[in-house]
Amino acid sequence: MVFATRSTYQQAAPLPQQMVSAGGGTVMTRADIVAGKSGFQKADLMDYGSLYGMGSYFGEDYTAEYLVQLAHETRNNLALARYGAPFQALDADRQSGITRTMRKDLQGIDLSRGTVVLPEAVAKAITTLRGRIGTSLRRDDFSKGYTGARSLDATQAQQTASFLLYSSLTTVARRPGKNYSWTSNWPSEPLVGNHPTKSTFTWTWASFLMVFLAIGAVLMVFRMFIEPKAANETFEPALSGFHNPTPSQKALWKYFLVVAGVFLVQILAGSIMAHYYTERASFYGIEVDKWLPFAFLRSVHLQAPIVWIGVSWIAAGLFLAPLIGGREPKGQKFLVDLIFWVLVVIVGGALLGDYLGIMGLVDKGWFWFGNQGLSYLELGRFWQILFFIGLAVWCAVLLRAFWPTLKSLFRQGGRSLYGLFRIEHLLWFSTLSVAVLYVCGMIPLATPNPSFSITDFWRWWVVHLWVELAFELFTAAVTGYFLMALGLVSRQMVERAVLFEWILIFIGGVLGTGHHMYWAGEPGLWIGVGSMFSFIEVLPLFLLVLEAIEQHRHVRAKGDFPYRLAYLYILGSAFWNFVGAGVFGGGTLNAPLVNYYEHGTFLTLNHAHTSMFGAFGLLAIGLVYMVLRYLTGARTWSDRAGIWAFWLYNAGLVMWIVMNFFPIGWPQLEAVYTHGYAWARSLKFYDTTSFWQWMRMPGDIVFALGALVMAWDFAAKLLAGFRTRREAALPAGEVAASEI
Repeated sequence: MVFATRSTYQQAAPLPQQMVSAGGGTVMTRADIVAGKSGFQKADLMDYGSLYGMGSYFGEDYTAEYLVQLAHETRNNLALARYGAPFQALDADRQSGITRTMRKDLQGIDLSRGTVVLPEAVAKAITTLRGRIGTSLRRDDFSKGYTGARSLDATQAQQTASFLLYSSLTTVARRPGKNYSWTSNWPSEPLVGNHPTKSTFTWTWASFLMVFLAIGAVLMVFRMFIEPKAANETFEPALSGFHNPTPSQKALWKYFLVVAGVFLVQILAGSIMAHYYTERASFYGIEVDKWLPFAFLRSVHLQAPIVWIGVSWIAAGLFLAPLIGGREPKGQKFLVDLIFWVLVVIVGGALLGDYLGIMGLVDKGWFWFGNQGLSYLELGRFWQILFFIGLAVWCAVLLRAFWPTLKSLFRQGGRSLYGLFRIEHLLWFSTLSVAVLYVCGMIPLATPNPSFSITDFWRWWVVHLWVELAFELFTAAVTGYFLMALGLVSRQMVERAVLFEWILIFIGGVLGTGHHMYWAGEPGLWIGVGSMFSFIEVLPLFLLVLEAIEQHRHVRAKGDFPYRLAYLYILGSAFWNFVGAGVFGGGTLNAPLVNYYEHGTFLTLNHAHTSMFGAFGLLAIGLVYMVLRYLTGARTWSDRAGIWAFWLYNAGLVMWIVMNFFPIGWPQLEAVYTHGYAWARSLKFYDTTSFWQWMRMPGDIVFALGALVMAWDFAAKLLAGFRTRREAALPAGEVAASEI
């Protein structure tokens, strides 16, 4: 990975000092491009449209759209210069000749030079388009659902237009000595001659071969070495009964209310966004675009799951702390409360800064306190630093509580390396990875990186490695620990299985990041590395399904098992992890040839929704129900509402797939192949899918009902617990009087 990172810095799309016309006039400078990238982030354009396919699929892909416009303008300039007539006025033979010249001119631009000399027709086209794009960036166009960039002045808008046009040039200008562009000929665009490279096809074939061989190998290892029980295996059912909760465990109730509340906010934002696709000019006749831009809604929709899933996992870790450590450390309740209120301040401040930044009310401090304009990492840098500090404190609090047990297990292991890889150690290591990887999203610390390719490289170190590494490590470790603590499987079985999963997760998760870097100006080596290793990501998911089946067998055999509801969600998580992240993601979309056409379409939305909520959301809810069940103890408990919510969630997911994502995604994939990516992301294409855009609503309603039922269930169970504790604290006479 060190070599690949070094190569990325060396071979990423370069930033020339200046671009000049054949006559020597300056067209744009490096300073324009760098300032324009900051403007792109400041206006949060990535949450309306996309760059190199990265971002929102609601608006156009800027690189693809402006590449097509650049090609049209260049053709027209060539036609006027050669024949004195517009391109459309020429006969077919002359048009064909002009098109060949246009392709040659665009492909022949050498961006690796300090001073890039542009063909005159291209230079004029860039100048014309820059003015047009700069004006459009600041103007509302509600017919497209676009709210003008309130945060940009006229100069910044022109600089942002320069950055977008430079980015489009990287998709067609060839790398020196190569027959493909800086983006490996992405996007697919017949007009400029962009088609898949030879390596894209070759590595696709190799990756499919790899995944089938690897699945067989994993199945063999699991059956031969992981599943068989040894004679000396021990069971440690630490959670087999109910004990009085510690003060810090009782203090977790507020975390669960935040989980439910933020989840409902995410659903509300997502529902309004979904309606935007069907009626871009207004929300049922109300012009909300003016004060509620799509970009803001999307940033909320993306940040919300990180918050509520993260809060639920933080709470689960804090719940386990005194159980694993065997005691309640001094001041633990204070630290639990402190972490909570720090999180509340971060969420509230970041949400306010997000909106004020997009609306142009945070100007010079936008990078620190506003919206950074990067998908999933919209938080201003100040809020990011606070969030990292919160994660670091969480890890320290867990280590402080876990420490007696970690030390004891290390001694039992003979102070060997094995003694550092017991399930409790693995659980803490997984929490540490969540905090450490978040630092990658703050490179460089004080200012935006001038290169989008490098910025996106580090962005994926957080977004991808959180999901495919840290989250998967935590998922394997926490479910494994609960299995052991509930007496369902032995310690040895859990540790064998989790260690094997971790090995696969590390192999596939780290280098598998490369599949996000195929087309964003990073070096071509990522096509080979990303395709081979991202397919390995499927293997631990396959293993999780095998383990889920085994877990289900254990749960069914234990007739009085009190955590059935929690494990229903955890088993659902394993299923959607395999389907959403594996089948809909690593098993198909990561293949370079497939991804070349599919990247940035509704099929990616299908993968994102089914994997993010299906895999990690369901796990988060399962952990909350597990903690609530323990806190309830011997009091009356009902699974009914939680079961209803579970099946409503799953029904909603399936309805999204069959009534929205697939009916739009597959025709969109065909449109990319047939007409090019720009057309497939255009409003003209989306207008052909209006019926299926409306059909998103039934799934939204069913899913939202599940969330409402779950929120009510959380509140009801917490309220019942408060009443019981209050009554237990009252004298007997007062309790009787309170019941009258």
